[in-house]
Amino acid sequence: MTIRGALRQGAAALAAAGSASPRLDAEVLLGFVLGWERSRLFLHPERELTEEEAEGYGRLLARRREGEPVAYIIGEKEFWSISLRVDPRVLIPRPDTEILVEEALRLLPPRGDRAPRLLEVGVGSGAVSIALAASRGDVRLIATDVSAAAVALARDNAAAAGVSGRIDFLVCSLFAGLRGPFDGIVSNPPYIADHEFADLPPEARRYEPPGALRGGPDGTFFHREIIAGAEGLLRPGGFLALEIGAGQRHILEELLRRSRAYDSVSFRGDYAGRDRVLRARRSQRWTR
Repeated sequence: MTIRGALRQGAAALAAAGSASPRLDAEVLLGFVLGWERSRLFLHPERELTEEEAEGYGRLLARRREGEPVAYIIGEKEFWSISLRVDPRVLIPRPDTEILVEEALRLLPPRGDRAPRLLEVGVGSGAVSIALAASRGDVRLIATDVSAAAVALARDNAAAAGVSGRIDFLVCSLFAGLRGPFDGIVSNPPYIADHEFADLPPEARRYEPPGALRGGPDGTFFHREIIAGAEGLLRPGGFLALEIGAGQRHILEELLRRSRAYDSVSFRGDYAGRDRVLRARRSQRWTR
């Protein structure tokens, strides 16, 4: 079978199984089997697959037809132009979360004599902390997760990206045992409401860790906990940046506006126009 034929047949099989991106999935899986960049596939469409390559490709297609995410099949996902190892221990990083990184970088204090100190709550694969460390060489981070398995994977990803010396990884729940002050606190907490979980795509519902997805009755349980705990850990003027889910802006905006600890509350939308990132500053005037 040629590369052209393998891609055609693979895309058809994945489309029949309900893949939202069958051609792309087929290209990524075949490129992985061959050890090629996707672009190279198009330069050699008549290249014949060996029997071993064809069998390997078939096995990966079968896993994808069952709904297993491509990122878990190949064991990696690109985020912020950084290749990260991923597996079912952690949520697969989404492109929209790059908006959280963009906003955190905008909110950081300018470069100066003091290294900004940041905290990420719920580090998962390490995507956000690693992207921040890679983008600002003066930043120092503490990155936490309740899952020891996730922290282990994030630590490996940071080492591979060359930033592990500027990120301290801790296993803890929310802010347990942490001491401030921090210049900023960032998080992409679980934000799928309990009643929405059953409506997620099967590949997310069946393969990704539920604890990294489910955010309580209205999806804001962890946002509320972080907002309450962050006020005592942020330095005056320090920022809070949280990824949020659809329909949660008004709930969280009202919560923040009732709090005397925060000001400068605003939101950033994603490229589909949905509110994606909550931003707030720890008030200079507020004291506990």
